Amino acid sequence: MPRNALYAAIVLVLAVAAAVVSFAKGNWYGVVWVLMAAVASNIAWYHLRKDRIARRAAAAAEQG
Repeated sequence: MPRNALYAAIVLVLAVAAAVVSFAKGNWYGVVWVLMAAVASNIAWYHLRKDRIARRAAAAAEQG
């Protein structure tokens, strides 16, 4: 797993936890945490996909 994807996944988990705590306390700032979780999720998927494509390209270059 690429390092950036790992960091983004950690931020995602922490943002979701913060949103749950915020909503449980009746605070509407949890919406901001949900949005941050969405951005972190997109960043994680982007870097995972980018790494997968690079690995396939390297494997294809080795084979032929």
